[in-house]
Amino acid sequence: MGQEGFSILILGAGKATRFKSEHPKLLHVLAGRLLGEYVLRTAAAAGADRVYMIIGHQAEEMRKAFARPGLEFIEQKEQRGTGHALMVARPELERCPSGVVVALVGDVPLLQPETVKALVARHRKERAACTILTMRMDNPTGYGRIVRGGGKRVRAIVEEKTASAAQKKIHEVNTGILCFSRQPLLAHLGELSPANAQKEFLLTDLIEIFKRHHLRVAAFEAPAGEAWGINDRAQLAEVEKTLRRRKARALMTEGVTLTDPETTYIDEDVVIGPDTVVGPGVSLRGRTRLGSGCRLEPYSTITDSLLADGVTVRQSCVITNCQIGEGVTVGPFAHLRDGAVIEPGARIGNFVEVKKSTIGRGAKALHLTYLGDATVGARANIGAGTVTCNYDGEKKNPTTIEDEVFIGSGNMLVAPVRIGKGSYTAAGSTITEDVPPESLAIGRGRQVTKQGWARERKKDQGHNQK
Repeated sequence: MGQEGFSILILGAGKATRFKSEHPKLLHVLAGRLLGEYVLRTAAAAGADRVYMIIGHQAEEMRKAFARPGLEFIEQKEQRGTGHALMVARPELERCPSGVVVALVGDVPLLQPETVKALVARHRKERAACTILTMRMDNPTGYGRIVRGGGKRVRAIVEEKTASAAQKKIHEVNTGILCFSRQPLLAHLGELSPANAQKEFLLTDLIEIFKRHHLRVAAFEAPAGEAWGINDRAQLAEVEKTLRRRKARALMTEGVTLTDPETTYIDEDVVIGPDTVVGPGVSLRGRTRLGSGCRLEPYSTITDSLLADGVTVRQSCVITNCQIGEGVTVGPFAHLRDGAVIEPGARIGNFVEVKKSTIGRGAKALHLTYLGDATVGARANIGAGTVTCNYDGEKKNPTTIEDEVFIGSGNMLVAPVRIGKGSYTAAGSTITEDVPPESLAIGRGRQVTKQGWARERKKDQGHNQK
């Protein structure tokens, strides 16, 4: 804390012009998290005294998305450049308890906390007014080049438009991340001018200002690829590939089998237990948690759900916001959603949809069934083609199927309705009234068979055609 600590100022006020989007860049999703979430977690993990975020475009949406304890928002109502962002933040910087402030761009999701701490350490060692985080690129086109002088000291940052032919051959570039000693920053921030090609107050212009005042400017090179910024959707996709490969490697190191990592999509916050096997084309999204010994067959999508040990999800299932107990089998082609709870040992079969329902231990619904707003008891059997008719046109109504009930095939259960423990319903029934325990309910018209009817019909048709 204090002069020995450092604070972080995240620059996040931009409009994402190159994204061609109505939404701020930091609100776009990358590997299951908002883009801005990555730098916020990096800042917290780096141990900053204070974390500030400059917001501007769609400020209220940014506040809602990123609000958390310890984060202070600073609104830049008029976006006039990165230097202007710090000018707007000046009152907070004057009250800041830290001797060092890191200006951190918000679109560097691969940046690690250790790199931020190393940048600050180098800054202190160099006793610099400013230390630039740099990186080396095989193709540096479009980036500001780091021009060094004697003793490899930084002389300037030269932008692409004004760089000479020799300077364009430089592969060390500016990442946009700058570490400042707070007092020199405040002393010279007011010297920034919009008299440049962009007609904006540019933070990098402070390098020239500091040099003019004979203040030391240093540089620290980030590990390869770590400080990549995301300027458009193509770069967003490239970084997503990098994050997904990293996640896949980490999971396989921890004992998870990914049969085809290149076609498996696993978000950053997903947790998977050892000895789980994930097939090709599987997507695991949001905050999904999988236990150990699970088996996920190809092309299923699981979002924000909790799966216990030993769960099998067969091909092409969709599971959203559900809890699935130990040893459950789901699918193929099943759809579970909206808080469904599947208790241990239950079986949900092909083309079965479960919505906002609890399916009890050992219960089975194996074919062509819809269970909505229902409670299904232990060891109940739901016949093929069963539908809980839960919507009356105005509101949803509950269906209760107690333990060890046998629902016949092709049943319509018109809610609200309760089927008592151990009861049966006949195939093809429409059940509109409660069924007492250990009863048989039949809700269908009596079959009438007219012998010879088809033969007589054919005779009549033949007669009419003559």
